[in-house]
Amino acid sequence: MPLTFANRGEINQIKKITGRDEVRQHLSNLGFVEGAEVTIINEVAGSVICNVKGARVALSKSMAGRILI
Repeated sequence: MPLTFANRGEINQIKKITGRDEVRQHLSNLGFVEGAEVTIINEVAGSVICNVKGARVALSKSMAGRILI
């Protein structure tokens, strides 16, 4: 299930990152790696604000859709 379908405040574990190598590497640099816990904090104007590895990160919905939980 893509991260965009997660409920706000629910802790989820990242199962897989999809997309091109550059996209996967960019998300990995932000802390989105397999096995990491991620929580949706809020959704604002087409962006998803989430907490991963103690940091808040804003992602576009298309980028968040590449993260499978």
